[in-house]
Amino acid sequence: MTTESPRWFKSSYSENGGACIEIAANLVASRGVVPVRDSKDPQGPALSVPATAFASFVAGVKADEFRA
Repeated sequence: MTTESPRWFKSSYSENGGACIEIAANLVASRGVVPVRDSKDPQGPALSVPATAFASFVAGVKADEFRA
């Protein structure tokens, strides 16, 4: 079992008044997950998203699949 801690970061595009998320991509190799948290509440809860699901989400964002 690994004891590696998440290394949190947010996008350089996230200067939008605080409505941001942070991710910890460093845990993909060791745990197969991408933790996600609200940047305004760094001590709050984090979701652990399976790496494959997160990759699909990012691909969908890049393909503009979520536009209303």
